[in-house]
Amino acid sequence: MVDSPARFQGQARLPRFAAPLRYDLRLRPDLAACTFSGAAAIAVAVSAPTRFLVLNAAELDVDRASILFQARIGGPTRARGGLVPTDVAQFEEDEILVLGFDRELSVGEGLLTMDFTGTLNDEMRGFYRSKYVYNGESRNMAVTQFEAADARRCFPCWDDPAVKAKFKLTLEVPSDLLALSNMPVVKETVNGPIKTVYYEESPLMSTYLVAIVVGLFDYIESSTSEGTKVRVYTQVGKTSHGKFALDVAMKSLDLYKDYFATPYPLPKLDMIAIPDFATGAMENYGLVTYRDTALLYDELLSSASSKQQVSYLAVDSFFPEWNNWTQFLDEMTSGLKLDALAESHPIEVEVNHASEIDAIFDSISYDKGASVIRMLQSYLGTEPFQKALASYIKKYAYSNAKTEDLWAVLEEESDEPIKDLMSTWTKQQGYPVIYAKMNGHYLEVEQKTDKMHIREFTASRSSDCEKNIWIKLNIDQTGFYRVMYDEELAARLVSAIRAKKLSQMDKIGKD
Repeated sequence: MVDSPARFQGQARLPRFAAPLRYDLRLRPDLAACTFSGAAAIAVAVSAPTRFLVLNAAELDVDRASILFQARIGGPTRARGGLVPTDVAQFEEDEILVLGFDRELSVGEGLLTMDFTGTLNDEMRGFYRSKYVYNGESRNMAVTQFEAADARRCFPCWDDPAVKAKFKLTLEVPSDLLALSNMPVVKETVNGPIKTVYYEESPLMSTYLVAIVVGLFDYIESSTSEGTKVRVYTQVGKTSHGKFALDVAMKSLDLYKDYFATPYPLPKLDMIAIPDFATGAMENYGLVTYRDTALLYDELLSSASSKQQVSYLAVDSFFPEWNNWTQFLDEMTSGLKLDALAESHPIEVEVNHASEIDAIFDSISYDKGASVIRMLQSYLGTEPFQKALASYIKKYAYSNAKTEDLWAVLEEESDEPIKDLMSTWTKQQGYPVIYAKMNGHYLEVEQKTDKMHIREFTASRSSDCEKNIWIKLNIDQTGFYRVMYDEELAARLVSAIRAKKLSQMDKIGKD
């Protein structure tokens, strides 16, 4: 057992004695049979002597006779000899592929090659099929959705967000179809009914950001002042539905370039509408995939709320009349409701297996997480927070970071004890409740549990007229906590609302 492939079963993550540097992937989807075949050539850095290589693979048939490991002896294309594994084991429960060799692999770079096949599934994860209608006929398209850990269902890989590499893809697809990936096309060659599409190599990125879409599409495009080409892909004949999203995307790139003080790093940005898609959207590098309703807007038929959803990420800057922050409060309320349950969880959660990840894609991670960040921004101030966030983005670009790294940068830029302050909010479930009551001319405020730092986030707004005095804690509902007012204060707040003394945000967040 000690020196067998079985020793790697039941581990939370892959061992660290080897890691990928570059993937050269060739994939050929068969849209009629709903299958695909592929070949991988992976440049691997071996950091410690080992007889084993351990990768992730799930629902793939790996051709054992094709597996070969070659040690590098010079330049990037020179290799010597070749080791064929003596042990090849796939453990479906752990979603790993273990390759055992009869001698230790040398420390340094090597090249691992193998062929494999798989199924274009109907589960909207991994490499899957989606259906669309063209000229009255139902057709298949091939789509990837790899977040959080489903690249392993398309090709053998180190399927861990912390393990970054470069990717160079080649796709063999029907000649009449469009094939998209993260990077621009370098060249295409046509051989009868099949064309081969070669793409530029990507920057360093995680496996879950690799993206492929193959099907029949139309598109509209524009270019930024820096030369970035932006396209919206739709089903044939529906490009008019993509105009609004294209306009928002162009403005968003300028907005985020200024906000993060960092230009968009890729030569293109494609956005594509997928009929069958499990989430609202997926931020794949250079090829963002969307559910149809999250990207397309019909000027004649779609509602105003649909338009707001399409532009949600940047709507507050582009369409301030929509009062986007009031919609945010609805999501904050959703986070508060879930966080009040005993079954809730902290924002930061230890993950011991890839199968546990999907369970934490919920209102705690998204709504509470966003609310706590908004609370921190309100405390530090918009400009200092923005400056610190830009520094954080630059410092950890193309690398990995933990929550504590963000706190450290914010602490350095603001001179505030951010780590001690915020850890109580991200490492514990639940939220504080503040009890407020009047005692003569004094306001008494009590927090019945001190497990979270809240003093820094309590601010109040009140009247300046002693006759009709009212007090509102948690201005604009920027704090992730609730306030319980005594009967007198609650009644005065109701009067203030009727007299239109409170902002829209304070009206919504009056509790």
